[in-house]
Amino acid sequence: MSAMSSGSWREVAVPGTVAEAVAVQEELRPLVDLDGPGPSLPATVAGLDVAYDQGGDLLAAAVTVLDARTLAVVDSAVSVGRPAFGYVPGLFAFRELPALLAALDRLTILPDLLVCDGHGLAHPRRFGLACHLGVVTGLPAIGVGKTPLVGTWDQPSAERGAWSPLRDGGDVVGRVLRTRDGVKPVFVSVGHRMSLDNATTQVLALTPRYRLPETTRTADRLCRDALARAQRPD
Repeated sequence: MSAMSSGSWREVAVPGTVAEAVAVQEELRPLVDLDGPGPSLPATVAGLDVAYDQGGDLLAAAVTVLDARTLAVVDSAVSVGRPAFGYVPGLFAFRELPALLAALDRLTILPDLLVCDGHGLAHPRRFGLACHLGVVTGLPAIGVGKTPLVGTWDQPSAERGAWSPLRDGGDVVGRVLRTRDGVKPVFVSVGHRMSLDNATTQVLALTPRYRLPETTRTADRLCRDALARAQRPD
């Protein structure tokens, strides 16, 4: 049996219109747990990423599970298919969610933490991909974005570990975190069952050598390889 053991995840309804998608976000947003501290010493951490073909008509979703101590990949899964929703800013989760859930369901190891290549609370409706995945799966989740979706911030100082608040509409929705000395920062936000302090700690633990977390790097390679295989002629 799959460690994830939740076939209903694959049956999550995909909204038919933008209005329906926004309504789903508004309905699920109150379910986000902002008080859960999350695992301070997770044993395993999963990275989630999606790659698209040039036309945006085919995608490959990948999940890699890393040993949190060694950062070695201990499990992985992919799902290739079509985007489930149109290309609408703020609603990207609906394009990717079915494929990501299918990949998660194929894992044999249940991760302690999900790290999404995207955002959580740092979203126009405070319900980005990390929030959506966290609520649907019940797992602690955080978002680590390469670029911001919303908000304003001051540049953190140049040393690794420095951060500044990411603010939007008067709310602190995340942190702008420097993971390498003198290298442009990443954008960290809470998804579900995780504090912002702990999310920051986890991201720094996952970036011993590079700007992006090892979870993101391994998932990115896996989904790109899966997409390339899917595009090869028979």
